[in-house]
Amino acid sequence: MADGVLMGIKAEHPLHGRRKRSNMLLGLVLLCFVALVFAITVAKMMNGQSMEAFDHTVRYSIDTALQDVLKEDAESTDVEVNK
Repeated sequence: MADGVLMGIKAEHPLHGRRKRSNMLLGLVLLCFVALVFAITVAKMMNGQSMEAFDHTVRYSIDTALQDVLKEDAESTDVEVNK
């Protein structure tokens, strides 16, 4: 220190090594979780499913029974109008 040169800490406490290993393990676990979520998302999109979900509104494209009823209603009104 007399020459104005700062010395770095050379000795590392064993706690620092354990903390570093646990941080690396946590980072690896988080990375695996992100990869899993990404893989599931890609698999769902590749399957070609409708990505619509329940959001408190009637989705005619989801409910096939309701689609059939609407088609029958539309056909019956067309027949009555044409008569």
